[in-house]
Amino acid sequence: MIKTTYMIVENAPITGDIHRMRLGGDTSHITRPGQFINIALDGYFLRRPISVMDWEYGGLTIIYKVVGRGTDRLSRMFPGKKLEVLSGLGNGFDTSLCPQKTAVIGGGVGVPPLYGLARQLVEEGKDVTAILGFNTKKERILTKLFKDLGCKVIVSTVDGTMGVKGFVTDAMKEADFDYFCTCGPEPMLKAIYNATDCSGQFSFEERMGCGFGACMGCSCQTITGPKRVCKEGPVFVKEDLIW
Repeated sequence: MIKTTYMIVENAPITGDIHRMRLGGDTSHITRPGQFINIALDGYFLRRPISVMDWEYGGLTIIYKVVGRGTDRLSRMFPGKKLEVLSGLGNGFDTSLCPQKTAVIGGGVGVPPLYGLARQLVEEGKDVTAILGFNTKKERILTKLFKDLGCKVIVSTVDGTMGVKGFVTDAMKEADFDYFCTCGPEPMLKAIYNATDCSGQFSFEERMGCGFGACMGCSCQTITGPKRVCKEGPVFVKEDLIW
């Protein structure tokens, strides 16, 4: 973890209330897909934790949904604005655990951190299937970018306006994989946990106080006791979780 300053390079809506922000700054502490940053906003006591979609030397991309006053404030910031950020937080996905046929399964704003993961898996020569779930076609994001990576993409929508009608667990029936990595709301994660026989990695979305393990405000149950999502997670292997 490092406290650093990022400069907003781009900040714009990509669909509805979902925005993409590109930040310029030190990315040396981001070492795995699935890690996150914690952004300080003037006038707000708590920082806003947001997963990293992708990164390179000198810059990173995040995608976030406007869900309250903090993220609304973030959405109104212009290029050139400097942000104080805690970077390189959390333990991300471990691609060494992923076999040749791996699926990345995301729902809503749980999709973006899977893009950087899919890119790394493809670079490692893996066959990647991206199973992406949304409420409706109008809310879909990043599907073309996953296809451009070379992933097989299967989309589900709750209302049936695109792809498989239903949830990602319905779309999973059309996929061939031996392992999975997933990120999204907890009900979705639990459904995937119950629907799969193979192993996988789960990235939790959680409200956080500090973002680096000091407050114990975010936790999940594991076979060795409660674990902090921000510190020991946000990624946990399936066999360690208790539901």
